[in-house]
Amino acid sequence: MINAIVIIFLSYLVGSIPGSLWVGRVLYGVDVREHGSGNMGATNTFRVLGWKAGLLSTVVDLGKGLLAAGVIATIRVTPSVIELPFWNPDVLYQMLAGAAAVFGHMFPVWAGFRGGKGMNTSAGVLFAITPWSMWITVSVFVIVLVCTRYVSLGSLAAAITFPVTVAIRKYVFGIDRLDASILVLSLIIAAGLIYAHRANIRRLVMGKENRIRTFRPARGMAGRGEL
Repeated sequence: MINAIVIIFLSYLVGSIPGSLWVGRVLYGVDVREHGSGNMGATNTFRVLGWKAGLLSTVVDLGKGLLAAGVIATIRVTPSVIELPFWNPDVLYQMLAGAAAVFGHMFPVWAGFRGGKGMNTSAGVLFAITPWSMWITVSVFVIVLVCTRYVSLGSLAAAITFPVTVAIRKYVFGIDRLDASILVLSLIIAAGLIYAHRANIRRLVMGKENRIRTFRPARGMAGRGEL
């Protein structure tokens, strides 16, 4: 239990690192939460500050998930580990670390608990755990994005695709290394991501959600002198 507490605590702190907020303030003197959609995520950073800031924010957010699930999850303060029937404790620690990092991104202690929606951090977590399932998920995201030009719809499709992919690979194709804890906790993460996108879902239903106008590198509102 002590191992789990330490891992969850450290992962939450790492997940709380507000990459978009710090990139905007340090490099541009802009608080991205005061412009665009008001969200502290990479998508709004692309919109407000342009592709360079958006790419940097994306790398930071992905890195938080990779660090939590790939490194922090391996910390063992005591020799004892969580023992649950049919669940691999190492994978379970990775998923707990990942869930804490995503929660930290959405409710960051370093930024007044006003964070982003957690898609990139979730992607980093799941890439660290099962990269093949994530490549399938990313492919679905790209296809939906290109076909509809809705980032939010692509994100929602990806959130649903990952646990479905894990379930099919494990229970249909018999890939035993995919532990059941991945499916259970990825469903929890997916539910959290869908909840975080509830405003986007309402706008999609009403036909008011913003679409990407072009896939060319964005200059952002700052680059166009709109701030």
